[in-house]
Amino acid sequence: MSTQETPCRRCRRRLLKVGGFVLAGLLGLAALWVAGFVWFATTLPARVEDEHSHTDAIVVLTGGSERLTTGLALLQAGLARQLFISGVHRGVEIADILKLANNAPPELAATIALGHVAGDTVGNAAETAQWATRHDVRSLRLVTGAYHMPRSLTELGYAMPDVAIVPHPVFPEGVKSQEWWRWPGTAALLATEYTKYLAAVARHWFLPRKSAP
Repeated sequence: MSTQETPCRRCRRRLLKVGGFVLAGLLGLAALWVAGFVWFATTLPARVEDEHSHTDAIVVLTGGSERLTTGLALLQAGLARQLFISGVHRGVEIADILKLANNAPPELAATIALGHVAGDTVGNAAETAQWATRHDVRSLRLVTGAYHMPRSLTELGYAMPDVAIVPHPVFPEGVKSQEWWRWPGTAALLATEYTKYLAAVARHWFLPRKSAP
């Protein structure tokens, strides 16, 4: 009886070996993703690190009423002379925004600008960069959700490399970031946000760095 291996058997062995390498690679990537996700979730901002620095402008990325009320309160407190709100729905005007402010004086409207073009964080960065260039903004206080802050800083930092950005996270009541593993909705939100953050970082690794506006 011949012990010589048939071509078909050799082919199966090669396929099994390749399949093993692919599976090991996928498991390795999954382990890296999980480790990175835990790092991401546990290092999200837990408080505002710099509450008092004055900047040229305050920028709010829409996505919840807490962001808008925080931006308006910061403007009223005098931490900047102007407020830009990016990603506002078409049809929403400054008068509608001011209804969220407590006892806002009428003259506050002249210090607020709305961006109606952006539909995502990449769009927020582009829209904000264009506005900042027109108004010679060299520093800004960025208001967005704590879970959204890493990706927002990545996108805005890429779009405006010479603009100093002070992060001012807000903490929506529905996002349980301190014990995220106990809340399936929060865990899913953070997992999605982490994946988007990785995509943003990877994209900017392969794109040329933008020059200053």
